[in-house]
This record gives sequence, C-alpha cells and structure tokens, in this order.
Amino acid sequence: MKKLLAIIDRDGERWLLLVLYVHIVAVIFIEVVRRFVLDFSSIWGEETARYAFIYLVWIGAAAAVRDRAHIRIDVLLTFLPPRVCTTVILLGDVLMGALAAVILYLSIGPFVSSIQYGSVIEGLRVLRAWVLFAVLFGFALVLFRVAQSIMYDISDLRAGRPPRAGRRLFD
Repeated sequence: MKKLLAIIDRDGERWLLLVLYVHIVAVIFIEVVRRFVLDFSSIWGEETARYAFIYLVWIGAAAAVRDRAHIRIDVLLTFLPPRVCTTVILLGDVLMGALAAVILYLSIGPFVSSIQYGSVIEGLRVLRAWVLFAVLFGFALVLFRVAQSIMYDISDLRAGRPPRAGRRLFD
C-alpha cells in the first residue's frame, strides 16, 4: 500500500493530465472530422473538451507546484547562499499556500450554491457543480503540494542543504 501511495504521490497528476489531454485531443479530432467530413457536429464534444481543459489547467497547477515548474526568476537565487535561497523559496511557498487557501475558500460558495439550486449545463445536462469542482479539486491539490514543499524546504533549511530542485513535467 505504501508503494502504491508513493507512485500516486510521484505520478498521480501526470497520469490525470495525460488522460485529460488525450481526451481533449481525441474529442477535438473527432469533432473536426464530423464537422468537415460528415457535415454534422455534436454539442457534447466541444463541451466535454472545454471542461476537461479546465480540469487540466488546475491539476497542472498542482503538478507545477510539486515539480517547482512555475515561472519565476531563478537567476537571482543562484547568487544567494543555500540557506538564504531556501528561505526565499520557503517564503514563496507560504505565499502560494495562502493564495491557494483563499481561492479554495472562495470557490466553496459557488460549488455549494450550484448543488443547492441544481444548476445544469445545457449541452450536457449535467450538474454545473461538476465543473465548479475543478477549482476545488485543483486548489486542494495545490494546497497539499505546497504543504509538502514547505515540509521539504524546512527540512532542507534545518540540514543546511540547497533547496530541492524540481523536475520536468514530461521527460
């Protein structure tokens, strides 16, 4: 069980991103063929691709936090001593965690009201809450990954090690 959790921790977002990306590409390809060859298109194809893209963005944000792949100016960090560099990165993680917590809190209201009022997406006839859940899920993952990153940064700071380097999303 511990090995499975380690695999999910290491590659969970990658597999979700891959599934969502394949879905988007396949649906858009099918819709293009249907539209230009068969002269017919569906509502569900465009809608599911759009909402899969929304999930892809928020899950990708969590993967970027885990892999330290967000855009930042690393040149300045190379001139700092390891302890100061780790402290600066830790401060960035704390600020990212605060932002993720605020967004997570603010996204609960629309999600709950969508469930209460039964708001439906017209093309799919599915509860809009499923789409709004993307923000909750994504920022819960971001918050989890930021908490992990903060723990690693504190460990590096205490040990006097240079900060943990990220890895590429797809090698």
